[in-house]
Amino acid sequence: MNKRTPLYELHLEMGAKMVDFGGWDMPLRYGSQIEEHHQVRQGVGMFDVSHMTVVDVTGAGTRALLQYLFANDVDRLKTPGKALYTCMLNTQGKVLDDLIIYYMRDDWYRIIFNASTRDKDLAWVKQHAPNFDVTITEQADAAMIAVQGPGAEQAVCQVLADFDVDAIRSLKPFNALEQGDYFIARTGYTGEDGYEIIVPDALAPQLWSRLHAAGVTPIGLGARDSLRLEAGMNLYGSDMDEQTSPLEAGLSWTIAWEPAERDFIGRTALEQQKKQGVDNKFVGLLLEGKGVLRSHQKVVLDDGSEGEITSGGFSPTLQRSIAFARVPAGIGEQCNVDIRGKQIPASVVKTVFVRHGKACN
Repeated sequence: MNKRTPLYELHLEMGAKMVDFGGWDMPLRYGSQIEEHHQVRQGVGMFDVSHMTVVDVTGAGTRALLQYLFANDVDRLKTPGKALYTCMLNTQGKVLDDLIIYYMRDDWYRIIFNASTRDKDLAWVKQHAPNFDVTITEQADAAMIAVQGPGAEQAVCQVLADFDVDAIRSLKPFNALEQGDYFIARTGYTGEDGYEIIVPDALAPQLWSRLHAAGVTPIGLGARDSLRLEAGMNLYGSDMDEQTSPLEAGLSWTIAWEPAERDFIGRTALEQQKKQGVDNKFVGLLLEGKGVLRSHQKVVLDDGSEGEITSGGFSPTLQRSIAFARVPAGIGEQCNVDIRGKQIPASVVKTVFVRHGKACN
């Protein structure tokens, strides 16, 4: 039997089409997936992301452990609540997971791991933890609701009117605060303004219902995927995995090479790859002809060399098909995509297609 979030019954009441997502029963859509997509771009929507894994690392050795585990530099986090996006690598420099980490105190950091990688992530962290003075605590009873879109701030401040609304409103992107049982972060996976709110399981249905009463539309996994694709945000298991380094997944910006003396797992392998040069690069594609770009379709360059689409689909905002692709580093501004045996032309662009509702390419 699949796992269920504390919002499962509410999803059924709201008419959600439920699907298996990494061993969880999750809402794919509540009505029209395209309408849900536009709702987030133009108004405000909410997502149940309670399947994500929330882990607190505490103790005197916490910073040292995380400096060693992650490719990005957690020492950049100086202000309580400040967040950082990073990858966790294996010794070959390949991506075990991508995650967000929050600095709460010198002896307390909060990590949000992907749901599908929970078991291996926890095992990896616990494998290295004994060398440091830390305690690893999974918050198994934590639910998470993401409120996203131009209207997110107004909606969240309306629903949380009993809290310090000025503090919530003044939160900068990639920052978080605690108010009572609520952990409120200005983060998201859509390319829009928004919040991700962590509460105990018991409080989640009430928060969801209050948001809905305030006019926030429930949004399913289908629109979440098209929103993150438009926003240029990688999906673990599709755009990178344990066979891919950050240098091949458009994530070189998440690697902190300085200070040079900081050793982190995978650094030696990454430095060697960087020195030798990367054979493949990560690009965005805009389809010029008819068809829909899908993962695993073949990308054909002018010289006959080939790459592969890692994520693709129809962009409701741009009204055309878009994709991420891993291709030979020598690719130019044009290529072809093999769609059912036909070579369809595509333009090579940056991976961010839409930001704050506006086209970027």
